Amino acid sequence: MGDLMFQIGPIFIGIIFIIVISFFIINIAKGISTYNKNEQSPKLSVPAEIKTKRTSVRSGGQDHHSHTSYYVTFEFSSGDRSEFKVSGKEYGQLAEGDIGVLTFQGTRYGAFDRKVNKES
Repeated sequence: MGDLMFQIGPIFIGIIFIIVISFFIINIAKGISTYNKNEQSPKLSVPAEIKTKRTSVRSGGQDHHSHTSYYVTFEFSSGDRSEFKVSGKEYGQLAEGDIGVLTFQGTRYGAFDRKVNKES
């Protein structure tokens, strides 16, 4: 029984190592693919309305820091919607119902220039 463990142990560790390395390689390839797709997409500026905002919090455990991601969903005049990841500062400055011009490239958020209503 002991000899069997010494034969299977290194094989099992090797398989786990290959799975972990494959995971990292696949994620790097996806990131590069998304980056290239965004770079090849045209930079667009189109009228849009902010429909929803949301956050996603990932906890690091008891003694670890948490990480918050911020997302905003925009609706275009055609009725189509797109969600973009934005910075915390940008998230705080945007409000649901805001209307303006959204600038983006592929899945990459650029800016949102809010149309200011001077009827007060």
